[in-house]
Amino acid sequence: MEIKLHDKYFVPFISAQELDFAIANMAKQIEDDFQDETPVFIGVLNGSFMVMSDLMKHYSHPCEVSFVKMASYEGTQSTNEVKQLIGLNQNLEGRSVIIVEDIVDTGNTIEELKHIFKNQGVKHFKIATLFLKPEAYKKDIKLDYVGVRIPNKFIVGFGLDYDGLGRNLKDVYQLSE
Repeated sequence: MEIKLHDKYFVPFISAQELDFAIANMAKQIEDDFQDETPVFIGVLNGSFMVMSDLMKHYSHPCEVSFVKMASYEGTQSTNEVKQLIGLNQNLEGRSVIIVEDIVDTGNTIEELKHIFKNQGVKHFKIATLFLKPEAYKKDIKLDYVGVRIPNKFIVGFGLDYDGLGRNLKDVYQLSE
């Protein structure tokens, strides 16, 4: 079923069941890697709130949760400029940090986060993303946990938006051709 957000139409792309399966797999991989630690999961707002919520439902080991808010999108295009809006207010020195992203395309946000956390003295810096656009990703930074690799198309739903709309959709939709 096609949906309309603002002036654009979107068609179904990935179901809620497929998303849940991908997130459960990511949670299992992270549990295997950090079974003897209490990692700090840091979600990148606004997009990661649904990914983080479901990831925490599947993650059964002790952990902490925090968020940062950064912005790099206007409309359907990346501005290629990352602006940090809300920072962390906790000491992460010697801690294992797992950044949780909804989507990684250009990698600009990840690059900025890696720079920020390098100065925090973290023990481990890992990146988990529900979606990766391999065609768009241009950085040399390793993505440790990837839920779903997708083509370089604009998507909405499950936390992802088009100018503020669509974040609440439980399925993911792609821009109609």
